[in-house]
Amino acid sequence: MLRALWTAASGMQSQQTNIDVVANNLANVNTTGFKKSRADFQDLMYQNLKTTGSPSTNTTQVPTGIQIGLGTRLAAVTKLFTSGDFTQTGNDLDMAIEGDGFFQIQMPDGTTAYSRAGAFKKDSTGRIVTSDGYPLLPEIVIPTNATKISIGNDGTVSVTQAGQTAPTNVGNIQLAQFANPAGLAAQGKNLFLQTDASGNATTGTPGQTGIGTITQGFLEMSNVNVASEMVNMIVGQRAYEINSKAVQASDEMLQTANNMKR
Repeated sequence: MLRALWTAASGMQSQQTNIDVVANNLANVNTTGFKKSRADFQDLMYQNLKTTGSPSTNTTQVPTGIQIGLGTRLAAVTKLFTSGDFTQTGNDLDMAIEGDGFFQIQMPDGTTAYSRAGAFKKDSTGRIVTSDGYPLLPEIVIPTNATKISIGNDGTVSVTQAGQTAPTNVGNIQLAQFANPAGLAAQGKNLFLQTDASGNATTGTPGQTGIGTITQGFLEMSNVNVASEMVNMIVGQRAYEINSKAVQASDEMLQTANNMKR
């Protein structure tokens, strides 16, 4: 009887984690470049009361055996890097990646982080930076007298300066790719860090060797589907509830057994 109590408790704990993941997805439904997560579960070990294939007589064997499962546990929380919807902003420094790839961001400690969020700004020196002031790599500086900024699909950044008619090339944006994007470590602030699971970053020109292109004046929004997440939340809530019922039923059966001699 105690086996059912612990098994149902593991189910409740797993569904609580499932709801935590769904809640984070819903909280970031309007976060630029956010990628939703999915909780993956696996069953726990089994208690073998009768081994499958064990002999029952000299000429016969047990066809199925008896295995009692001991619950479930969280196996992984996977980031799903499907593309989000694009929204037009008209801002010269807003960029969206169509296809595979990540913007490269220089962190304060000198390491490189990666992001799908293209809501860039200029700092006091004209560098293209994130909302937290982290510069885009390769570093691109916009002249103070620039009247127009143009970013090509291949990442070419050119500006039109006051008093000039011909645009001037001020840099080229390079994007990074990974063999396993789901292996990246999320750091918050729309940033990811490379890990052994993700593999090393491969950088290149947008639009070449399978890397996506850049679209100026657009932002990639979160890939969270509110309707799907609401369904997942209801399913998780009901699964949590039914596991609590299993705990309650086990407790009532134990109570009945304890009261037998009365």
